[in-house]
Amino acid sequence: MMPRLGRWWQRRTIQFRTSVVATAVALIGLGVIAHAGGGIVSWLLIDSVDADLERIATGTARRVTAGEDPGVIARPEVRVLTPAGEPVDGMPGVDLDDWQIAELRFGYGVLDFEAPAELHRWRGVVTSTPDGRQLLVAAEARLVGFADTAGRTGKLLAIASVLAAALVGLATWLVVHRSLRPVERIRSAAAGLPEGERLPVPEAADEIRALAEELNSMLARRDADTERLRRFTGDAAHELRNPVASIRAQAEVAVVHPEPELAQETLQDIAHETQRLSELVESLLALARSEREAEPPQPVDLAAAVRAAEGVELDVPEGPVLILAAPAEVFTVLSNVIGNAQRYARELIRVAVRVDQPDGAGTPGRVRLIVDDDGPGIPPEHRERVFDRFYRVEEDRARSTGGAGLGLALVAEAVRRRGGAVRAGEAPEGGARVEVRWPCAPG
Repeated sequence: MMPRLGRWWQRRTIQFRTSVVATAVALIGLGVIAHAGGGIVSWLLIDSVDADLERIATGTARRVTAGEDPGVIARPEVRVLTPAGEPVDGMPGVDLDDWQIAELRFGYGVLDFEAPAELHRWRGVVTSTPDGRQLLVAAEARLVGFADTAGRTGKLLAIASVLAAALVGLATWLVVHRSLRPVERIRSAAAGLPEGERLPVPEAADEIRALAEELNSMLARRDADTERLRRFTGDAAHELRNPVASIRAQAEVAVVHPEPELAQETLQDIAHETQRLSELVESLLALARSEREAEPPQPVDLAAAVRAAEGVELDVPEGPVLILAAPAEVFTVLSNVIGNAQRYARELIRVAVRVDQPDGAGTPGRVRLIVDDDGPGIPPEHRERVFDRFYRVEEDRARSTGGAGLGLALVAEAVRRRGGAVRAGEAPEGGARVEVRWPCAPG
């Protein structure tokens, strides 16, 4: 039964559950207050009667102490008794139990019920006669309408508690409904949100605004990923079209002209195109992985990695030069930047490592990797775009130019992920310069 009730409760709306809980809490709290209020009203009524009875009993006790005859000063509502409760005022005995007489002697008030529905309140004062005898002066008052007043007060407070709890529930329902209105607007906007648009952000600086801003950030990342995937798909399709078309054309030629010499030459061309296609696919996969996965950064000795390069002129500090990156990223950067220089250099390739210390104004330290060559260089109008994927300075896409235009894109992605930057410029020898900057590792 309880699990079923729990499932039913969980399926209710936030507005319903919040209103029910608020109503229940208000009803319980106000019920306790109503019960306590009824008791307080009864206590106040009795306390006011006790004050009058104590004043009357004290005045009568002073007269007894002065020596007046108890039979003269006693009245039906003011009795003079022995400490045991026996009358000494010549009037009939009082209908009080022994414990009630004891309470009166100690100065406490007692209630006496008289059928069918009368309540009497008694208060007593112990006094002494001139001859030293102890007497008890007891004053009585009928509590007319006390039970009816207390009962009506309790009922009115109970009804008021129920009405107040219902009002609290209604107010909670309306407040929650109004508070969730921005959520409903966000939900409605999200249902038909086109690509590139964002959810409305409420003006109030509350949790709903924070939720809307976080959702907009998520949408921005989604749009960026979608655009990246669209660009990647388009670029991949464009780049794969040429080698696939070349392989198909050459295969068709070989089928139409099955001469052994032509077939051998065609197979060699197909093998070259297949190699180029394989390298292109590997580059595409590497680029996709670089955009999706990122190893945790760690200190990597860039100087040691550069010293392992072959066929280049080195200008590297003697000690370690630590950067924040992943070893695989450093290998990717070095292999692509140095490989690009080797592709176009005539004779000279120089690789230098420089450390820029912090300037004391809040700028962190940087490590620069500088690769120069004496090749044809990169024209100024192409230097900003050489790090775009599939971009080549040469207009032709012949196999002799080498590469698919993805190497420097991989470099830019690996460096950007670690808060670094990469740019192209002109080497002192007139060739190309590629400068990569990483943040220094702490320590």
